[in-house]
Amino acid sequence: MAKTTTRYVCQDCGTWHPKWGGKCEGCGAWNRLVEEQVESKRSTTRPSPVEFVGISGETPLAPRKLTNISEFDRVCGGGVVPGSVLLVGGDPGIGKSTLLLQVVAALARQVPCAYISGEEAIAQIRLRAQRLGVEGGSQLHLASATNVKDILNALDQFGNIELVVIDSIQTMVTDTIESAPGTVSQVRTCAQELIIAAKKRNTVVVLVGHVTKEGVLAGPRVLEHMVDTVLYFEGESNYQYRILRSVKNRYGATDEIGVFEMTDRGLSEVSNPSALFLNDHNQDVSGSAIFAGIEGTRPILTEIQALVAPTYLASPRRTAVGWDAGRLSMILAVLEARCGLIFGNKDVYLNVAGGLKVTEPAADLAVAAALVSALVNVPIPSQSVFFGEIGLAGEVRPVAQAENRLKEAAKLGFLRAYCALPSQQKATRGKEGIESVYVMKYLIELLDLLPKLPHNKAKSIER
Repeated sequence: MAKTTTRYVCQDCGTWHPKWGGKCEGCGAWNRLVEEQVESKRSTTRPSPVEFVGISGETPLAPRKLTNISEFDRVCGGGVVPGSVLLVGGDPGIGKSTLLLQVVAALARQVPCAYISGEEAIAQIRLRAQRLGVEGGSQLHLASATNVKDILNALDQFGNIELVVIDSIQTMVTDTIESAPGTVSQVRTCAQELIIAAKKRNTVVVLVGHVTKEGVLAGPRVLEHMVDTVLYFEGESNYQYRILRSVKNRYGATDEIGVFEMTDRGLSEVSNPSALFLNDHNQDVSGSAIFAGIEGTRPILTEIQALVAPTYLASPRRTAVGWDAGRLSMILAVLEARCGLIFGNKDVYLNVAGGLKVTEPAADLAVAAALVSALVNVPIPSQSVFFGEIGLAGEVRPVAQAENRLKEAAKLGFLRAYCALPSQQKATRGKEGIESVYVMKYLIELLDLLPKLPHNKAKSIER
């Protein structure tokens, strides 16, 4: 006979406790324990032996399926893989459902697809499809359901559905767990059943996940380990573009991004993100430097803006938008200690134009150039790009994929590049279309770009 026990599960980390407490011992979160009923059953089936095979065998793989939405296919690694499970997360209202409705409608022109919503009625989905102007034809099937077993039984009746969108996994429930939808146990169990079904049927399953107020995917952390691909849909409400970023991909590159623009007809692709982020960079102003970055395998040029102003506060402000504030403080310290510049009596504001979030250390040199330009109020020479990592000793270190960065800069009409190159790579005129490539070894060499700097004082410092 089955025995029912009660336990309390943390909704942040999934740690279970035998009794309720205000604080979770696993992650330290407060008031996140929820009571769940667990029914333990004795196994009466005989264990089946596990069959081992050699690694040198041949396994026929189905080709990837292209949705013909090139930005989405790029992030997935060149199309979706049959039998894979994708998890798409993002802030409320960012456009997750809009993007996936466009994706499933585009793929439904080739193969049968299904869009299952646990949050909207079918009439609401149809209304949104009419507003977006998408048409999936007779191969796009809609449903509004929350029970996982009912969904799997319905998919068995069709038998040929090749892509299924579940919007969202937090609304799904299963009869084997006696807890509310969205709890850790429900999310984990429902996801496990859908993953097993995807592998068995060789069907692509796309799960929509909610995020917490901290910006991470809600539910157990193990959910991200269970799926094959984790995509985050990012963007700011003040900007019209959205970025789909791959943070995990078993079948492609991680940190790959796809750029979309939000319009009244849904999300449209941006084939040249560099031109989008630099569309307002048409005049020379102090405190502005162009960074040649890499997002996944795609080179992207962005504008780094800095403002240095006098302060009357005891503790000057250090504000960074789109850039790590701790790294900003480190670059300021290196500029003061190694280059003789003074920022201690100034407020410093740093912004990545367009709202893009830059995490690459290669942006250090562009940030330093923008800060120095803002300090002396002298514009950086026009048509120049920067990339390179700065060390605490003031050295400029080379970064990966320098050739791709230079090619993207040349394509957009930039003539000069200030960077650090590996020792085996020589800088020559005409390199990748750039007229002049200035190889920098020390940060103090940056001071030669701007004529109003105290050169004598700066150059007297030992390198």
